[in-house]
Amino acid sequence: MMEDAYYMDAALVKAAEAISAGEVPVGAVIVDENGLIIAAACNRTINMSDPTAHAEILALREAGGRAGNYRLLNMTLYATIEPCAMCMGAAVHARLKRVVFGVADPRWGAAGSLFNFSEKGLFNHYIETTGGVRESECRRIIVDFFRDRRKSGS
Repeated sequence: MMEDAYYMDAALVKAAEAISAGEVPVGAVIVDENGLIIAAACNRTINMSDPTAHAEILALREAGGRAGNYRLLNMTLYATIEPCAMCMGAAVHARLKRVVFGVADPRWGAAGSLFNFSEKGLFNHYIETTGGVRESECRRIIVDFFRDRRKSGS
């Protein structure tokens, strides 16, 4: 879907910001039912010393604050990498309509790779998921980041 690529590009911008901050490059945006980006974040786990400061969680917190509600009905989360169990669990609790991600994460992914929190009937709320949006770009930013880290020994 053309709109999905547009919003994933915004998430990729946030992922690039994470690199500048010394964080793992994951970016996320939340889009409301009118197509407006109401929240955007990148990973901040290192700088915040907070294991829950994933891009998706930070974007959900911002969106909830802007909406004045913890339920983000009819909203879509775009993440450069498939959300983990924590992030997909939060997405279910937020009652998001959709989760769209760039590259699958076979080690941690909870939107179909390792776990499938979007499976119909698993929880009291079903989230539609779409993967593979801007997949090559999302894969490249994370692969390059870890390759560069290995080269520098950090």
